[in-house]
Amino acid sequence: MKVIKATYNFIVGDMVILIGVVLAIIVLTLINNVGALAPLKGFSGLFLVVAVLASLVGSLSREAFSS
Repeated sequence: MKVIKATYNFIVGDMVILIGVVLAIIVLTLINNVGALAPLKGFSGLFLVVAVLASLVGSLSREAFSS
């Protein structure tokens, strides 16, 4: 169990970052595979950058404002 936790902390570091990136990947997968969302393909790179930055800011804010 220690090895798994150490690997998780090394790769991700925080659950907020992991959830944010996973949600971004799910949304990008939907954009690329659902025909109705095809017009949004041009914004998929921008969406990825914004989503990852938002998860990083959320994680940083949580750490900065925790007591």
